[in-house]
Amino acid sequence: MHIGNYLGAAKQWIELQEKNECFFLVVDLHALTVPQDPKTFSQTTLEKVIELLSVGLDPERCTIFVQSHIKEHTELAWILNTLTPIGELERMTQYKEKAKKYRQHLNVGLFDYPVLMAADILLYKAQGVPVGKDQVQHLELAHAIAKKFNTKYGKTFDEPKAILSKEGAKILSLTNPKKKMSKSDEPESMITLFESPESIGTKIMRAVTDTGKEIRYDPIKKPGISNLLTIYSLFAKEHIEDMEKKFQGRGYASFKKALGELLKEKLEPLRRKNEELRKREHYVKEILNQGARKARSIAQTTMEEVRKKIGLLS
Repeated sequence: MHIGNYLGAAKQWIELQEKNECFFLVVDLHALTVPQDPKTFSQTTLEKVIELLSVGLDPERCTIFVQSHIKEHTELAWILNTLTPIGELERMTQYKEKAKKYRQHLNVGLFDYPVLMAADILLYKAQGVPVGKDQVQHLELAHAIAKKFNTKYGKTFDEPKAILSKEGAKILSLTNPKKKMSKSDEPESMITLFESPESIGTKIMRAVTDTGKEIRYDPIKKPGISNLLTIYSLFAKEHIEDMEKKFQGRGYASFKKALGELLKEKLEPLRRKNEELRKREHYVKEILNQGARKARSIAQTTMEEVRKKIGLLS
């Protein structure tokens, strides 16, 4: 994860788990829609779990598990496929974009991704789903599928709504502040959550700014410094207007140095926790086992209801 993922998503997950019953799953079946190395795939999946725990998900307050450990996900996905018009999947923006990017690996799974996502959600009768703006269309489809199932077979699923982050949802690249920070870009364009303090400082000092020296928020005329101000504001929990006053007349170098120190301070606990959990794989796997047991119990109950309503022979 990079700081954009943290501010736009993970930070919100941590808040949601405090007052809600939350389920977080590492979607390894979805990951198979693009090429994966079988020799490293399981370790990569485990590292994703460690990331979630490192940023603050608490197994005492939420349920964490791996998608493929619950076979009901694929069973429900198949049933939902029979209710989903092909035209609905053909209009999915992410499919169109990925179809261009992965022409050599274009597969049915990539096309059918939103239906499996709907199954991930509906299986636990979720009422709200924290998503980024790029996933809203998929969630709207899940909502439509739930409504269609309920109309045809009787009330079964809640019709889930998107929970969008109000702030920090779009942190921009450090090297090109006109585009979103992305894991697929060069390492210099992002700050990852578990980077060394030295690397964080270097990247921030090299981050692209704008002409002039004024520390002023103006996303159109000054996208570089505006992006850095947004990052500072969200990590420091300070208003941008207050920071403009605080750094008035001090110049970009002074501001960048202060931002670098702030990020080092805020991210160091996450980095240390990540290092600790990497040494405790048995503990992490036990968390997954506990999460799978709880998730499986709910998933099995849901599927018993679904099978009965659609008339499958028991």
